[in-house]
Amino acid sequence: MNKPVALEPPSLARQANALARDLTRPSPRIYWLDLSATALVLYASLWMALSARTAGWQTVSALVCVLALYRGISFIHELTHLRPDAVPGFHLAWNALVGVPFLTPSLMYEGVHMLHHDKARYGTAADPEYHPLARLPVSQLMVFLGIALLAPLGVVLRFAVVTPMSLLVPPLRRLAHAKLSAMTINPGFSREDLERTRGRAWLAQELACWLWSWTVIALAAAGTIPLRAVLVTGAIYAAMALLNQVRTAVAHAWENDGQPMNVRDQFLDTVNVPPPTLLPALWAPVGLRYHALHHLMPRLPYHNLGIAHRRLVAELPGDSDYRRVEQAGLLSAFRRLLASIAARA
Repeated sequence: MNKPVALEPPSLARQANALARDLTRPSPRIYWLDLSATALVLYASLWMALSARTAGWQTVSALVCVLALYRGISFIHELTHLRPDAVPGFHLAWNALVGVPFLTPSLMYEGVHMLHHDKARYGTAADPEYHPLARLPVSQLMVFLGIALLAPLGVVLRFAVVTPMSLLVPPLRRLAHAKLSAMTINPGFSREDLERTRGRAWLAQELACWLWSWTVIALAAAGTIPLRAVLVTGAIYAAMALLNQVRTAVAHAWENDGQPMNVRDQFLDTVNVPPPTLLPALWAPVGLRYHALHHLMPRLPYHNLGIAHRRLVAELPGDSDYRRVEQAGLLSAFRRLLASIAARA
């Protein structure tokens, strides 16, 4: 009599898809309402930060503006996963409301972020969004965080200086595309999809950012826009970039040595910061608090990640790998990163 064949348990990805595959359809209504409300708060708080007469109101308005800008910019992550026909017009509206005015167009993320989800690339030198922070000294971690404060200067140089020069000097254009046209944290990464620079969407975004940056510079030079307004807006952008960099630092364990990882280890390298803690809604907006779940099911729109998380927690066993990636909050996740660095010191 033949012995029954022992079946391997289904992978976590298969279990998750069985429980939440019906949640992959994005809701245009939610996307449009969220973007509209975010843009309204963003520009209203920016106006108050620039026009309020007391330091208290200026500070509160600026803090609100930082969080609103952070939420607005974070939609760039959704754009890379969202099919243009799923929410018609959303890519154009986001670039017009947020991407171009703050010199962070979607070209900086599209064509790059999906490489981070490539199972063969994840955690290796070919991954644009992986940097082994847990294997670096604390001093390099501080540099990694602090360099985000230079983001306002970086985006101005990229579009106000490099763009017009690169249109005249082809070698500079290739260099600008390879090294200056992607939101990455891997300093060794270079874009290879040069054909994108000839596409209509890329050219429209790049030219719009160039013209917008020159318009602001010209109006500031003429005194039409007060220099203080430019500096305050730059400071708000810098604070937003720093907040995003801190969030990035706790989004993974960052312990890989550059070698290819199996799928399970890739998932265990990611982090969820689920409820009941509330603050991640501010420092990890637009679904970023469910970073591990996003890597498990990249097709889930941000507004369904919480529903999917609750299903998985209810249905999967308590010792499932899915529960191993949870962190209680920003401080606990950051302490884990520091402990990992200290263990290798």
